[in-house]
Amino acid sequence: MKAPSAYAPWLTPLYVGAVQLGAYATARLPAQERAELLRAHSTNVHNLRAGRWRTLATSAVFVESPLPVPYGLALLAALGTAEAAWGTRRAAGMFAAGHIGASMLVYGGLRAARALSHKAVTPDTERAVDVGASYGFYATVGALAVSVPHPGARAAASAGVLAMGVSPVLRRRPDFTDAGHLTALLLGMGTGAAFKLRHRDRHRGRHRGRNGVRHP
Repeated sequence: MKAPSAYAPWLTPLYVGAVQLGAYATARLPAQERAELLRAHSTNVHNLRAGRWRTLATSAVFVESPLPVPYGLALLAALGTAEAAWGTRRAAGMFAAGHIGASMLVYGGLRAARALSHKAVTPDTERAVDVGASYGFYATVGALAVSVPHPGARAAASAGVLAMGVSPVLRRRPDFTDAGHLTALLLGMGTGAAFKLRHRDRHRGRHRGRNGVRHP
C-alpha cells in the first residue's frame, strides 16, 4: 500500500460535482417528470423485482434535491480522505460495495417482510424514490473509522459512527432508508476491518521474509 500522500483524489470532486450539477438540472424539470425520472432510477422493490439492475449503479448519481452545503462538504471530505488514503480503485470499490450491498440487503428485507405480511410493505414503499450517495457515504465513513491508527481514537470514531447509524433506527417510526444506512455502515466497518487485518498480516509476512524466516 502506498503512503496516503502518494494518492491525489480526483474522482471524488468529479463525482460530487457531477451529482450536484445533475441535481440542479433535475430540479428544473416539471414536478411529475422529475418524480418519474427519480423513481425510474431508484433501487426500490418495484424496479429490482422487475430486473432493472442498472438502478444499482444509476441510483448513486441521482439525488432528490441539490446537496445541502454541510452534507456536500462531508461527502467530499469522507470520500476524498478515503481516496487519498487507499487510492481511487479501492475507495471506489468501498463506496460501490456499501451502495450496492446495502441496497440489495434492504431489498431482500422488504421482500421478506412483504411475504410475511402484505401490510408490512405498502405499494408506496415498493415504488418509493430511493436514490443518492448516502449508502456509499456511510460505508466509507464506517471503513475510515475502523482504519484510524491510534486504538483510543479508533474506538471513539467507531462508537461515534455506530451511534450515528443506530439512533435513527431506534426512533419511533424509522423507515427502510434508516435500516439501509445502518447496514451500509456495518458493511463498511466490516470490510475496513478485514482490509486492515490483511494489510497487517501482509506487512508481517514481508518483515519475516526480510529477516530470513521462511513462510508459505
